[in-house]
Amino acid sequence: MSVFDKAKAKAEELLGRATEVYGESHGDAAAEVAGEARRLEGEAEEEALERAEGRESGHRDPDDDGLAGAR
Repeated sequence: MSVFDKAKAKAEELLGRATEVYGESHGDAAAEVAGEARRLEGEAEEEALERAEGRESGHRDPDDDGLAGAR
C-alpha cells in the first residue's frame, strides 16, 4: 500500500469530520450525517490498509488467535 493511499484515507476522514462539525454547529442534520459517513469510510479504509500492510510484511494480526476455522 502506498503512502498516497494512506494520505487519501486520512484526508477522507478529516474532511468527513469537518463536514460533521459543520453540520453540528449549523444545525444541518444532513451535513452531520454525511460527514459522519465520510469519516467512518475514511477510518475503515485506513484500517483496511493497515491490515493489508501487516499481511504483506508477515506480521500477524493481534486479534487473530488462529482458531477461526476451528470454531
